[in-house]
Amino acid sequence: MTETLTQSKRMDRGSAEHLPNGAIRVRRALLSAYDKSGLLPLAQTLRQLGVEIVSTGGTFSMLRDGGVPARAVEEVTGYGAMLGGRLKTLHPKLLGGILARRDNTSDTHDLSEAQIDPIDLVVVNLYPFETVADDPSATRDDAIELIDVGGPTMIRAAAKNHAWVAVVCDPADYESLSRELQATDGCVSEDSRTRLASKAFSITAAYDTRIADYFARNVGQDASPGFPSIWLQRYDYVAGLRYGENPHQRAAVYGAADSTQSSLARARVIGGREISYNNYNDLDAAWRMAADFSEPFAAVFKHATPCGAAEGNSIAAAYRSAHETDPLSAYGSIIALNRRVDYACAELLHATEFIECVLAPGYDEDALELLIRKKARRFVDVPTIDIESSAMRVREIIGGLLVQEDDRTNLTPADLRVVTRRSPTAEQITSLLFARKVVKHARSNAIAIASGCVAVGIGAGQTSRVDAVHQAVAKANNRTQGAVLASDAFFPMADGVEAAAAAGVAAIIQPGGSRRDAEVIAACDNANIAMVFSGLRNFRH
Repeated sequence: MTETLTQSKRMDRGSAEHLPNGAIRVRRALLSAYDKSGLLPLAQTLRQLGVEIVSTGGTFSMLRDGGVPARAVEEVTGYGAMLGGRLKTLHPKLLGGILARRDNTSDTHDLSEAQIDPIDLVVVNLYPFETVADDPSATRDDAIELIDVGGPTMIRAAAKNHAWVAVVCDPADYESLSRELQATDGCVSEDSRTRLASKAFSITAAYDTRIADYFARNVGQDASPGFPSIWLQRYDYVAGLRYGENPHQRAAVYGAADSTQSSLARARVIGGREISYNNYNDLDAAWRMAADFSEPFAAVFKHATPCGAAEGNSIAAAYRSAHETDPLSAYGSIIALNRRVDYACAELLHATEFIECVLAPGYDEDALELLIRKKARRFVDVPTIDIESSAMRVREIIGGLLVQEDDRTNLTPADLRVVTRRSPTAEQITSLLFARKVVKHARSNAIAIASGCVAVGIGAGQTSRVDAVHQAVAKANNRTQGAVLASDAFFPMADGVEAAAAAGVAAIIQPGGSRRDAEVIAACDNANIAMVFSGLRNFRH
């Protein structure tokens, strides 16, 4: 059914004035929504308030079927949909009614001459481009057909003219708009219009960002291989945080809008109070380490630095060994596990004196029932502990960004080069490769000492490499005899090797490449230590 308001019921073209509080009265609305959820109740409210509704094909049919009178767009413009539906709303009869400034004499004259009625409310949402952008089976033609043209144009036009027009492009705002219209006899305040316009510009910018990202990835516009000429990413507000790194700093967490991997920002948190800024930072670092290991593995982190790491034949065994790496530093820690938490692991976690958060890909029902008895602890449940192989690391600097590939490098025994007279045993090679993975996640300068596939001492964040060795040896607490050592970068001189030899270390892995490599190798030979070069530096700053 259609309904046409008489001229006496419509406001005179362009003659609207702001009400004393800056509000506008809605007399005419344009509704054109791909996602029609929640739209019918809003349309019913508009009609109850005597608002004339103009709508496009699918929306018009939905309103008609719901008993809400509306005018079809083609009745207003005099043109039906063209070009297979690509052209419907780009017409002066609509855009003129949206863009006209009601207090501008020239604009109101143009409306009168062209017999265009002003539009006071625009309710539009966009084609779901992300559905094809994230679908590997979708063709480029599929993606192009879901690039909305008319929708963003109407949204931007209404947002630009928010002094006179309200724009809504998120179904989440329908209910609050309905309440405001009902409470004010069909008016929308200046504050509401400004807020909605701001959100509209964010949504259209994010939409274009998603399209640009798709073309950058699938067509190419790289400034250098793998890096687009413009770095565009969209993050949506998830939640405010109690504070940032310190209580005097405000903070919030945002989630990547187009991420298809497990998300820390949107993870399910069970128990305790909300996750803090520092918790998120530590959880991210612990997750990245846990994702590097395929066997059952546990990581214990404090201040984004590992203080415990171990593989085991079960997740319980891995956690027990990881906690024993440095029990003192583990107090108040963040724990990441790469296996589902069973009851045996839950018992160990429950018995641990103080834990901030545990991250794992699921919890057995009886395990979770035990864990949540400690009310202050947070248990983060994610679908998988993995990281996309194509993931980039982004860090903000003053006035810019640093972007790099994530360090997902892996090594095999075949990648190692023995440089000493003594060769490591097969068991030592396994332990060396484990230690190399651990040290990769410690802040430079970093040293990791391991016995088997258990870290026994980690030295991190030192300005001198020999100091990192001393710290790792001290943390190992007499567990270095026959252990192996990994260094995240080369030894610039022999003093680090000499300190390791004094502690009883039996084998070392390092990248090599120092001007003093010969001196370092000689120090190993003198101490009967096996050394292998990996050729791979793993700085973490």
